[in-house]
Amino acid sequence: MLVKKILKLVLLLLGIGYIILQGGAMEIEGDAVSAVAFILLTWLYVGWTKDKSKLFILFLIVFTAAQVLGFLAWFRTRVPAGEIDYLYFIVNILSIISYTLLIVKVFIPLNFRAVFSQLTIPIIILVILDVFCVTLISSTTESSFSYYEYALEYTYNAIIMILLSFALINYMYRNNNKSMLFLLGSIFIVFSEIIQLAYYYILSEANSNLGYVYSSFLVVAFIFYYSQSQHAVTEPTLAYTDEIID
Repeated sequence: MLVKKILKLVLLLLGIGYIILQGGAMEIEGDAVSAVAFILLTWLYVGWTKDKSKLFILFLIVFTAAQVLGFLAWFRTRVPAGEIDYLYFIVNILSIISYTLLIVKVFIPLNFRAVFSQLTIPIIILVILDVFCVTLISSTTESSFSYYEYALEYTYNAIIMILLSFALINYMYRNNNKSMLFLLGSIFIVFSEIIQLAYYYILSEANSNLGYVYSSFLVVAFIFYYSQSQHAVTEPTLAYTDEIID
């Protein structure tokens, strides 16, 4: 238990350090702190979680691998203009795979017959909003990428929006603390990714305030994700209904 408490304290300090470094545009140092933090977070989950999820472990491992490779990318030889940056594709594909694992984690336990019967209209609305939001967000960076980079970015944005939609559907269906924490984590992930996109590709000059914001959102997102991972999956909780008084 002492090691667990120390790990949590170290992770908290690393999270604060990450926010300060990213806000101060010290990206190399920030990526180093991020890589260490996710390695420790994976260790914390695997070592001290009673009801472990294989998919959540895989999510943490793949996401951590992406963070480590993102940090190591700073020390490689610069890729000449016009050539394919394979490491860029690998890091982003790993992130896409990690978020896909979260989607699958939510997808598998759902009773889709009950979900569709109860939430048909919200699901249709979510699909329309997802297509609109992904197209709008991706179009803002179209001029910054090559064809293949844009396709990857579009896929990335689609996956995080699908993750948010599944998290919302899961919460509306289950109506419990675990699903609520997962939804909050997914909301912060989406906003972190969108703000990070604006920070790197849309604004003409880097805005340090956005660096603080997107890094803070990422830290908060994983606090919620870890918190929900400590709860077991339960059956849906009935929504509040008024009782008839005789």
